[in-house]
Amino acid sequence: MKRCLPLLLALALELLACLPSVAQQATAVVGGANKPEWWKETIVYQIYPRSFQDSNGDGVGDLKGIISRLDYLKSLGVGTVWLNPIYASPNDDNGYDISDYRQIMPEFGTMKDFDALLKGMHDRGIKLVMDLVVNHSSDEHQWFKQSRSSRTNPYRNYYHWWPAEKGKPTPRYSLFDVDNNAWKYDSLTNAYYLHYFSRKQPDLNWENPKLRQEVYSIMRFWLDKGIDGFRMDAFQYVAKDTTFPAFPAGYEQDIVRYYSSGPHLHDYIQEMNREVISKYNVVTISEGAGASPEDAMKFVDPARHELNMAYHFEGMGIGYKHDKDYDYLDPQGYNLLEFKKVYTRWDKAFAEKGWGTIYLGNHDQVRMVSRWGDDRPAFRAPSSKLLTTFLLTMRGTPFYYAGDELGMTNSVFKSITDFRDVAARNQYQHLQQIGADLPTFLTRLAKSSRDNGRTPFQWDATANAGFTTGTPWIGTNPNYLTINKLQEDKDPNSILNYFRKAVALRRQHKVLVYGQYQLLDEANPHIYAYMRTLGKERVLVVLNFSSDKRTWSLPTGLKPAGQPWLNNYPTLQAGSAFALQPWQAVVIGLQ
Repeated sequence: MKRCLPLLLALALELLACLPSVAQQATAVVGGANKPEWWKETIVYQIYPRSFQDSNGDGVGDLKGIISRLDYLKSLGVGTVWLNPIYASPNDDNGYDISDYRQIMPEFGTMKDFDALLKGMHDRGIKLVMDLVVNHSSDEHQWFKQSRSSRTNPYRNYYHWWPAEKGKPTPRYSLFDVDNNAWKYDSLTNAYYLHYFSRKQPDLNWENPKLRQEVYSIMRFWLDKGIDGFRMDAFQYVAKDTTFPAFPAGYEQDIVRYYSSGPHLHDYIQEMNREVISKYNVVTISEGAGASPEDAMKFVDPARHELNMAYHFEGMGIGYKHDKDYDYLDPQGYNLLEFKKVYTRWDKAFAEKGWGTIYLGNHDQVRMVSRWGDDRPAFRAPSSKLLTTFLLTMRGTPFYYAGDELGMTNSVFKSITDFRDVAARNQYQHLQQIGADLPTFLTRLAKSSRDNGRTPFQWDATANAGFTTGTPWIGTNPNYLTINKLQEDKDPNSILNYFRKAVALRRQHKVLVYGQYQLLDEANPHIYAYMRTLGKERVLVVLNFSSDKRTWSLPTGLKPAGQPWLNNYPTLQAGSAFALQPWQAVVIGLQ
């Protein structure tokens, strides 16, 4: 047998030589950031359950509604669904204020419904990721009710309390509070409790080992049910310096820097990994992984045994302006050069190890095409398709928000009563108290509010877009008569069917998953062009981020190989230069 080994090795090498592209591609996908994992190759589709599909006419989306649409999810080709919170909650912040982590919110259904949903997804080859919201709970959670009952209660240290006899605590800014004050006085025990978000979302004390064990037990409960992972909501904020030192003036304009990555954060995550995560074949995603790529790497470096994917905020910060009282999206739009710089920097951060994500919309953002594209009728379809092309040809796991595959747009909000978001309503009340310019605020809020991303999914042209037979919890976008799933299903050139093509393309070509990224024509203010390379396979992506025709010259040495893999226009005028239509997106192989 030993004598045969050299011969067998020679034959194997000869076989590989006959298949150079396969061999080199296989070599390129081994080790480091290119180590194959299901969660790198999947496409995550985010569902905001309150707004997806109502099954019983109460105006609120629910689990049975999602179950009724599982075949639609299958038709999209996505491999994973991320579901926003469905746990028991009084709904101060639409489910991000949890009163019982092991129960389903009655508006959404029952645990039996959840089990049926999970089985239905798995039967269709779709994995389920849930939100893990453990920076804070609801003030109606039994832990907090016990905690505030007396200073000697065993649950007292599950939260952050500051005794009033010590004076007022060091100021902390609250993201959702009417007074922007993160400390709420509670007369029952003459003390203040900390809440980074609304007053009904007290922050949990992760310094307490008992609290951490409670969280790990909750995680095991859902993982043992068979879910496929967690997206860790606001997790960068869980660790606090409980001496609460003073922050410099203006710190509230850079909350991520001052609130994230506190003492022992990574100790907690490593403990969580040892006790829970490492026991299951699941994915873990850190929302807002620090203030920089260097911070993010601490979460996802495999050698540190923490989490799998980093979900950063820097891209979402592009195009914002700051008023002295609030932030809002610049009506003039954003700078593509800054956009390219940010996404290139974050790609580079994970080029050798770790793994990132790529997204342009979610439940905390306005609609993708209204912010990053051009939602005017002439350009909505091509710009929406271009943004889809970007998301599905970049390195990192794509996260795609429900409704963006239809090109759903920002809605029409005229009065503060049209809004449902606790952050928007409380900010309005705060500005009213200080005598700010409310009409200007409302104009800006209409374009910047995250309620734009929460209007009901537009299924068809029937009443309320087919979302509910009742009164929807938030107003339906009036354009559902022309923008809806049923209409787009019938049109082979629709935004929806383009999304399906782009999904299939990414699943077919590993170069779009693991390939090296190289930015081209960095200084071009209108064109975002880049190459992806895996072994000998190279693909060029050219995106015209403008509502005008543009000509883009190919760099020396680059020659297209055949027809485009993907093109959001019927044709491409190409030679040594591409004649690009407004918002044209082209994906083409290279020789």
